[in-house]
Amino acid sequence: MDNKALQGLAVCLLIGLIVGGVVGYMVAPKDTAAMPAVTKSAINTSAGDISKTQMLYQDMRKLWSDHVIWTREYVIASLDNRPEAPKVAERLLKNQEEIGNAIVPYYGKAAGDQLGALLKEHILVAVDLLDAAKTNNTTKLKDADARWRKNAADMAAFLSSANPNWKTQDIVNMLNNHLNLTTQEAVAHMNKDYAEDIRLFDEIYDQILGMSDEISAGIVKQYPEKF
Repeated sequence: MDNKALQGLAVCLLIGLIVGGVVGYMVAPKDTAAMPAVTKSAINTSAGDISKTQMLYQDMRKLWSDHVIWTREYVIASLDNRPEAPKVAERLLKNQEEIGNAIVPYYGKAAGDQLGALLKEHILVAVDLLDAAKTNNTTKLKDADARWRKNAADMAAFLSSANPNWKTQDIVNMLNNHLNLTTQEAVAHMNKDYAEDIRLFDEIYDQILGMSDEISAGIVKQYPEKF
């Protein structure tokens, strides 16, 4: 696969990772000291000792950790033609349902179903794009990229309508930031530069934890009466 095809491939590798994660940057104060502590000791505490706010932070961290882990597992399995790829894809798609369900208590079942459906669409487009990139099918690659961009626009509009703290342009800007990082990760893996590949995933993982906390902060800001 040439570098141009790789760049196109990496545009969609994140899919759910990007879409859900980017909103986190926009919703909370940048002073993390203002956020409730979600430390290891807090997470290990019994449920009765954790506040509703801390529980939200903890649950969101679990969902988005799963998301980036299973996204990476699928990318590696697919690009390396590993037999577990279909099962990994199933687990990744299940994660999209779980993320959709997580917003139901705040935005309702219809919104949760819509978010889950949009995230699943992102994953399915990624599968098509990976297949096209692996075979150097530039026509299918271009088509998949166009569908991904339309889906991303729909996602941005949905998130902005759900929470006024999440601005459409901010989402778009953060998408580009994530795409750049994931492009580097994908290229490193394809070039068998595994040390760099792993370093980049560490960066992605740290980033998703921060974004997860800020997603939670946005919900708390919008619905303080629930906390």
